[in-house]
Amino acid sequence: MNETPKITLSNATHRETPVVKVEFAYNSELINELKSRTNARWSANMNSWYIPKDQFVLGEFFTAMKPVAWIDYSAVKNKNSQQSQKGEEKKYSPAAMKKLILPENREKIDDFKKWLEQGRYGENTVKTYIHQLEIFFGYYSDRIPEEITTQDITAFNSEFILKNNLSATFQNQTISALKKFYTWNSSRKIEIESIERPRKSRPLPKVIPLEIVKEMLAIISNPKHKLALSTIYGLGLRRSELLNLKLTAIDFHRKTVTIYNSKGKKDRVLPLPDKLEKMMADYIRQKQPQTWLIESYLKGKPYSATSLQNIFEKYMNSVKENHNFTVHCLRHSIATHLLENGTDLRYIQELLGHKSSRTTEIYTHVSMKSLKNIKNPFNDFDI
Repeated sequence: MNETPKITLSNATHRETPVVKVEFAYNSELINELKSRTNARWSANMNSWYIPKDQFVLGEFFTAMKPVAWIDYSAVKNKNSQQSQKGEEKKYSPAAMKKLILPENREKIDDFKKWLEQGRYGENTVKTYIHQLEIFFGYYSDRIPEEITTQDITAFNSEFILKNNLSATFQNQTISALKKFYTWNSSRKIEIESIERPRKSRPLPKVIPLEIVKEMLAIISNPKHKLALSTIYGLGLRRSELLNLKLTAIDFHRKTVTIYNSKGKKDRVLPLPDKLEKMMADYIRQKQPQTWLIESYLKGKPYSATSLQNIFEKYMNSVKENHNFTVHCLRHSIATHLLENGTDLRYIQELLGHKSSRTTEIYTHVSMKSLKNIKNPFNDFDI
């Protein structure tokens, strides 16, 4: 094909069934590509190729045929957007909304993702931003980014986020994604700084009592499980920090563990408690992991986050029924227990890798040591 052929899409009816017509000047090579890349069929009555409407996804067709043809989908774009505005299709359904994204918007989202990855944004950040943008542009399936206004974002909040009872975190993540996207895509009709975030709630961290932590760790007979949960508690690690902890980050000579490239792209060096140092040394000598401190049953492969949560649930259920703790609560717990032992908040902040001291100060609200020393006049009531 010397020149890029043109495909025109339009809505039609074939044998009383809604279809999308796929029309182009006769081209044997393009016909072969169409048959191999899509589920299009030939109709002698219409003298055209077509796809049943209930089997047609604009984004999928565009992706499949874009390498071999220029596609005019303006006629089906309007129909697609009208359907997406029906109330029943505004429900939170990521898979369904993803299918409504205009092809050019899909391209821009993909380009934005590449930009984030090249900028070394964290994997979770990239995943979250792209998910939020897919929901947003699936909702506004009739508009390209340059047509979006600040009022559209406000309407998305009230007509979609709030009506679907989605969380303030979801709303905040959407705003963060849009701000970053529109900073990257400078052609816009919105005022980025005027987009207000929801008031952020500050729930208190869940703290496991010291006696329960001791009891749980004591009953674990599996060396890998014991070391995994002991390391999270003993060093105050995030789940991902344990799973990404390599043997090379452990310095037995200096008695330190270095956490590399953690939240906020920061490194930090942690002192290794004597008991945990012995546990690590014994485990490494006996089990001989290859790369990671905690590996899967396949040596050299990292342990999974799901497996880590599952073993925590298993052992925590053995010592406390009907609890609402997660493995992350071990990190909250060591911070609170250190505070109650008199450790300065500044050191706890360094241990946990908090950017702001305000984040660490939340543990003062869950520590009961000082509160229990208060002399309550109710104790003197003669009742």
